[in-house]
Amino acid sequence: MTALRLGVAGAGVFGSYHAAKIDDLDGAVLAGVFDRHKDRAERLAVRHGSVAFDDYAAFLNAVDAVTIASPATTHFELGEAAIAAGKHVFIEKPLASSRGAAEALVDAAERRGLILQTGHQERYVCEAIGLFSRSSPPQRIECVRHVPYTGRCDDVSAVMDLMVHDLDLVRRLTGGDILHVSAAGEFERVAAELFLSTGTLATLSARRSEKTSDRRMTILYDDGAIEFDFIRRTLSNTTAAEISSVFETGAAPLAVRDPLAYGAELFANSIRRGVTLGVSGGEAAETVDWARKIEEAAGLSVASDVDLRRRVLK
Repeated sequence: MTALRLGVAGAGVFGSYHAAKIDDLDGAVLAGVFDRHKDRAERLAVRHGSVAFDDYAAFLNAVDAVTIASPATTHFELGEAAIAAGKHVFIEKPLASSRGAAEALVDAAERRGLILQTGHQERYVCEAIGLFSRSSPPQRIECVRHVPYTGRCDDVSAVMDLMVHDLDLVRRLTGGDILHVSAAGEFERVAAELFLSTGTLATLSARRSEKTSDRRMTILYDDGAIEFDFIRRTLSNTTAAEISSVFETGAAPLAVRDPLAYGAELFANSIRRGVTLGVSGGEAAETVDWARKIEEAAGLSVASDVDLRRRVLK
């Protein structure tokens, strides 16, 4: 079997994580690293015996598929160019910075018969432990995602940077649509309340200016509650649902032990089988839409589709 030639666009912190996971994949090679800063691309490429590029077109010619781990406001431009070049694409969350841009990527990939997946890694963990096993939607979901300031992802709000993780999980847990949204906050910290068509009330808090990290989800059903701490990897369950609480390194599945590696594996297998096995572009576009509705309800000033389209990486 010919090895898949995979490339990483974006040689920052998350790009380096993805490069390492691709380098460890069976049946795949890290064929290229792109960054508009050639020195950053070279440092990451050398680490994995790959090739550095600061010319995106040349980079695309060297790979079969692309993992985009660049700043969120460049996801659309890089994704659009990769799809136009006939490449399968994995884009870190969020898929794009607006619903219009996200849907354009989905439509372009579908027209060309290409795989388009998104990096909602928390979904893999929750799926693996059985968090989505219940057939009825919960009555209430409470999400907290607070982190210290890192200086990364400043091009988008805390909603697009952090809350999108929980929005993806709420969508998967309920299968509902937003009937009403209220939100308040500022660029770095936002609180939102969503009333969904399933009758579920979801409250979410995202902050990226805290002294310590706190990432938790509480899911309330009529027969009890499930509480999951994403950092400590602890879970309590008073419902009748059978939820796995095995998180030990040796016993847990790859999706729990290393969701980033699991996502890379899913992407490679999706390409080989010609079917989306991870979080699809269509699902991710819906999550982007929810995020934008929250930003609008909070009165946040965010870039328009036109502004975002002008931010092209040469």
